[in-house]
Amino acid sequence: METYGYNAAASSALLLPDMEISALQDVVLRSKLPSFEALRPAREPAAPINGLDKLVQELHRIFRDDVVNIEHVSEVMASYQSNPADWKKFAKFDRCRYTRNLVDEGNGKFNLMILCWGPDHGSAVHDHADAHCFMKMLQGTLSEVRFRWPDGDSQQDQEGEDDEAGRPLEEISRTDLRLNDVCYINDSMGLHRVENPSHSDPAVSLHLYSPPFNSCSVFNQRTGKRSQCNVTFWSKRGKKIDKEARSATVPEDN
Repeated sequence: METYGYNAAASSALLLPDMEISALQDVVLRSKLPSFEALRPAREPAAPINGLDKLVQELHRIFRDDVVNIEHVSEVMASYQSNPADWKKFAKFDRCRYTRNLVDEGNGKFNLMILCWGPDHGSAVHDHADAHCFMKMLQGTLSEVRFRWPDGDSQQDQEGEDDEAGRPLEEISRTDLRLNDVCYINDSMGLHRVENPSHSDPAVSLHLYSPPFNSCSVFNQRTGKRSQCNVTFWSKRGKKIDKEARSATVPEDN
């Protein structure tokens, strides 16, 4: 299968065994949101998209439909070649942790954001709250590490659970994502952690989530223990959120 410009290794999520294909096809999103088709023959490769504004317009057009094709969204995101002049105003860094910066709220069916990763910054291991996640590299390199869901993870939510209980999460893949690479994940494909492996260089990534979500589950990599985490923004449309509101939030998932 051709990959139309996005990283084939990183996009292995699109080349799934039959059981996982079925799981993807059974995904039903929330009311008034599109359903997704997996591995339906994609359209012809998208023409290059010149500018982030044009990409946002095309995504709005795609998400007007009731059914959205995973490969098509990946192709469209890949067809935009990163240009810092387009996204620099949205890229807000923090020296202590990575940041999530809202670019566009979509049409109620998705949101688009830029994540900024300082050297050595990384996310917790997390799920995606039954949403679809597309990630495109705009600058630098990120490592995406995927894990199997822990057995019986729902029993590890209980307050007072011994932190030493449980077993380490099982790693199933590790992929380096470089400039303009695109990858895709949803909860039927496992959990993941994203991290900037560089000790000196920042990284910037573009993320599309459908449907948008305000909280997700994070997992202790050593014990598999699950906890709930709110997800918030560092900035919206290039404007930093109130400093007190930012300082009140805990480091969240991406």
